[in-house]
Amino acid sequence: MAQLAVRSLLLSLLLVSLVVAASAGIAKLNSSSPLFGIEFPPFNTAVACALCLDCFEQRGPVFDPAASSSYRNVTCGDQRCGLVAPPPEASSPRACRRPGEDPCPYYYWYGDQSNTTGDLALESFMVNLTALGASRRVDGVVFGCGHPNRGLLHGAAGLLGLGRGSLSFASQLCAVYGHTFSYCLVNHGSDVGSKVVFGEDALVLAAHPQLKYSAFAAASSPADTFYYVKLKGVLVGGELLNISSDTWDAGKDGSGGTIIDSGTTLSYFAEPAYQVADFPLLNPCYNVSGVERPEVPELSLLFADGAVWDFPAENYFIRLDPDGIMCLAVLGNPRTGMSIIGNFQQQNFHVVYDLQNNRLGFTPRRCAEV
Repeated sequence: MAQLAVRSLLLSLLLVSLVVAASAGIAKLNSSSPLFGIEFPPFNTAVACALCLDCFEQRGPVFDPAASSSYRNVTCGDQRCGLVAPPPEASSPRACRRPGEDPCPYYYWYGDQSNTTGDLALESFMVNLTALGASRRVDGVVFGCGHPNRGLLHGAAGLLGLGRGSLSFASQLCAVYGHTFSYCLVNHGSDVGSKVVFGEDALVLAAHPQLKYSAFAAASSPADTFYYVKLKGVLVGGELLNISSDTWDAGKDGSGGTIIDSGTTLSYFAEPAYQVADFPLLNPCYNVSGVERPEVPELSLLFADGAVWDFPAENYFIRLDPDGIMCLAVLGNPRTGMSIIGNFQQQNFHVVYDLQNNRLGFTPRRCAEV
């Protein structure tokens, strides 16, 4: 129990630095705006706007809608307003006195407890992320102009939605770039930004013919914006752990299942799987004082269609120097039973979301060199 208490404390202290390093990117909101740092959650896109009364501190300028000639509010009478949740304090049903004039208020709560409240709006985005250098203006992108933005976004200007929902940034760009996007997340100690690619970049994919693919699993609800995968089991030291296959299955009520998520820092196993993996094969914490390269059991994920995702030790253990302690970067999830492949485990992998063929691709890559 003492080990678990130490581990929980240490991992909670790491969350702030890991979220920023593993999910950083760059975007512009219009041709005249400065660059804004962003993070990659699975849901909708939101940025901090001027006059934000309760926002996290960010590096660089705050977006000012009044200074943009292309900014437009989505009105409360617009059909798209019905696709977002109203703020908790809003009356139910959503009050809309002047459907063609009043703005559409929204509220989003993310998995890491971050949340954003503001007005749904339209803006032109200068996207300098495709083909690792090409730039293009995309008009009429729906996004959230956040007034109170709270949570673990330290230094970032906002959140770039990559989920399945119709208002996510990735979904809105499908008409321009097709139904494929990918990213390469640098490790948590890097001072280099991560890259996201919209569209199937032939040069990038050709450079990595060893990409492994696994089919996405069906979501339990059409409204679910997560990317589900079908796990069969976990390999530790090359041995398949004795975990019931239904541990990984999603329930009809939306509980359980396994997702890959760029917006969650650490990985989570459903509690039955975590208990088997954690003790005694993978201790929660090790004392590695004086050991330059500690040897730990290999960890791999086995998918139902046979694909295997092998992780280097630095993707599932966090070393805390100068304390000389190394802790497992995987937690149990007793609350929902959902298993999550988080962004810490995805570091230095090129991860491809091929939605046209309904599959997930992954291959090792030194992302800081991309």
